[in-house]
Amino acid sequence: MHNKEIIPDGVLLKVYLEGNESAMETLVRRHKTRIYTSIYLLVHDRYLAEDIFQETFIKVINCLRSGKYTHEGKFLPWALRIARNLAIDSIRHKGRLPVVTDSEGNDIFSYLNVHEDSRESIMVEKEETGALHEMIRQLPEEQREVLVLRHYADLSFKEIAEMTGTNINTCIGRMHYALINMRKMMQKNFVRLK
Repeated sequence: MHNKEIIPDGVLLKVYLEGNESAMETLVRRHKTRIYTSIYLLVHDRYLAEDIFQETFIKVINCLRSGKYTHEGKFLPWALRIARNLAIDSIRHKGRLPVVTDSEGNDIFSYLNVHEDSRESIMVEKEETGALHEMIRQLPEEQREVLVLRHYADLSFKEIAEMTGTNINTCIGRMHYALINMRKMMQKNFVRLK
């Protein structure tokens, strides 16, 4: 049995620009979870996150086709920057922070369970995930952004600094304070997370 080699993003982009549409489908599938989760944790609305995700890839495709893509080998941070900017524009356009969606199946983490859980454990997990999302929502915007990009998008502090137009020390400081604030909220609300 042969190990299936993963085609680098740069190669997929080149193949896509040569006319192979399935190369873009591969890129979308490869990065969907990280990009969508990052958007969702910024806007806290499943339907808005889906719209922004689609808008992100429309913008990606338009940039690629117009020859404006210059981030060789850094497709994910580039796509995440586009998604982040669209999410922030959406929040600014609304003039307020969006409302957190309810826990009746609207939680994006609910589809990640592969094994069958008891009703009780599913309810506890939904409550814990909802509490975690609420705590993330309560963080100051700069701290929330660094936390989301670091833990959910899995970017390095250097990539986050480039994306947010700050320096690495500022990003590390924001992460530090985000974690302190999350810890305080957990202690205050007696929330136990796994």
